[in-house]
Amino acid sequence: MNNSWNKIIYKVWSPMYDKIFNSGAFLQARKQIFEHIPFDSGQKVLFVGVGTGADLELINQAQLNITAIDFSPDMLHRARDKFKHSSIEFLEMDAQNMTFENETFDYVIASLILSVVPDADKCFKEMERVLKKEGTIVIFDKFIPKEQTLSWPKKLLRPLIQLLGTDIGLNFEELYRRNNKHLTITEEKKVLMNGMYRKIMIRKIG
Repeated sequence: MNNSWNKIIYKVWSPMYDKIFNSGAFLQARKQIFEHIPFDSGQKVLFVGVGTGADLELINQAQLNITAIDFSPDMLHRARDKFKHSSIEFLEMDAQNMTFENETFDYVIASLILSVVPDADKCFKEMERVLKKEGTIVIFDKFIPKEQTLSWPKKLLRPLIQLLGTDIGLNFEELYRRNNKHLTITEEKKVLMNGMYRKIMIRKIG
């Protein structure tokens, strides 16, 4: 995966994205992610890789100061169109190289983005960088299930699936181990497909 290819593939995905990832089991999973997050009025919230804005439909946007970024102009256009009468700031931006100042946001929401970007480590580090101390990163994504390795069939399929714009072989435990100097996991649970998709909440501690 690379940024140029991702722009092409998500131009293709954008018209059908909501039908697949904002309905059925995926919609129920998204609802689980947000139902107990204690947002406070006026908090600054960043949605990294907002896509078509599926997550934004599940929260009370009016009470929050929301910024939403995506690298795909086609996906971003659909999100903007859904929320054109809101105060949400939509920006075309690379999640691996954000232009925000350090420690800007109270929450960073990362749904189905770490498995999409070309370099998950860069994206993770950037999310940590723009998060305030005592702020929270909320992750909903697919990873290799804990204490498992990628099966041979999935290893063979992985390059093909990456061409479709996502990675089925990302190991969260390794990603976190490499980037957790100032972070601590506060919640982790399986939400879909026997633990392939997880909700992970991480607090910045210093």
